[in-house]
Amino acid sequence: MGDMPSVNAVWVAYLRDLGFKRFNLPDTCPDCYTIEDFAIDHPKGTYVLGTGSHTVCIKDGYFWDSWNSGSEVPMFYLRR
Repeated sequence: MGDMPSVNAVWVAYLRDLGFKRFNLPDTCPDCYTIEDFAIDHPKGTYVLGTGSHTVCIKDGYFWDSWNSGSEVPMFYLRR
């Protein structure tokens, strides 16, 4: 695609090629829906969330990241 693999358009296209579907989330505050909220609401399955500047995987209700991104607000997610 001629861009860095961390760019949303690149990794989203890759996951879509693997059968994932993209779903949008409301990203407005003051009632922000956080990554931690999403993990609690989705206790089963594998999801990849995008915040606009960060990506995180949630598997069976736990988010896997290199730092505690639970308070970040996701804009969309992908699921197979």
